[in-house]
Amino acid sequence: MDKKLRLMVVDDNPHARKALSALFSTQGWLEIIGEASDGEDAIEKVGSQAPHMILMDAQMPVMDGLQATRVIKNRWPQIKVIILTLYVDYEAQARQAGADAFLVKGCSMAEMTSAIRSAAGQLVFSGDIQSFQKTPPLPA
Repeated sequence: MDKKLRLMVVDDNPHARKALSALFSTQGWLEIIGEASDGEDAIEKVGSQAPHMILMDAQMPVMDGLQATRVIKNRWPQIKVIILTLYVDYEAQARQAGADAFLVKGCSMAEMTSAIRSAAGQLVFSGDIQSFQKTPPLPA
């Protein structure tokens, strides 16, 4: 059993990625296991890094977050994806792509933490946020 929720941060802005990673690394129940710069990069890294959850920007070059979410949820449905974007009107598209939660950039830390805890609800083992079921092995 894993002791921490394994989180990957995906954003094309390196400053945003680093800031989110730094912010969430202060949470004792989260482990930042990797970062990606676009959807394609995220898909490539999911197999080796095995996150429980991905915090995904919607608008990125190469492959946007909505396309990447569709691919990830199709290949690895156990991985939770939270779309984090500047665009309030993307929520319906994010849900259609399979996102487990939707957040607007600039929301409070409490809102982000609440969304992560809520999306992680299905991963929680024995109701304790500190103890997560190990993510099943990912297909090659």
